[in-house]
Amino acid sequence: MARHLLEVQARTRLSLGKPIAQFLSAQQEVDYTILKWLSISKGGDEKEYSVYYSEVIGEDDENELDIVEFTPLDPDECPCITEFDTVEGALAFATATHGASVHEYVAESMIGEEYAYYLKARHGKSSNELPPQ
Repeated sequence: MARHLLEVQARTRLSLGKPIAQFLSAQQEVDYTILKWLSISKGGDEKEYSVYYSEVIGEDDENELDIVEFTPLDPDECPCITEFDTVEGALAFATATHGASVHEYVAESMIGEEYAYYLKARHGKSSNELPPQ
């Protein structure tokens, strides 16, 4: 089974009201790591689709993978939610503004696994040593 959704699968999930997400990057600071991720979902306050962008402080613990629950870097700035009328608008914004790739989305429930892949690569572990969800 492929790890990432095909573009058509991502669009279909969104049109069915199922959110998608993407782990974007990690930025190492002196005392902590900033994790950047986003999700796109159907249903906003004013428009049809919402892009939810967040920067959180990495826990660097292979047993804590739910980055959705991590402490925001700046609670006043993140998460940042931007709304769009169309799936195309939301995906284009995520790509242009946050560097997302249409080929690296996962079901939102899998964002922790994407973080686990990042940790595995960072610590030089093989894919069969992936931490359990």
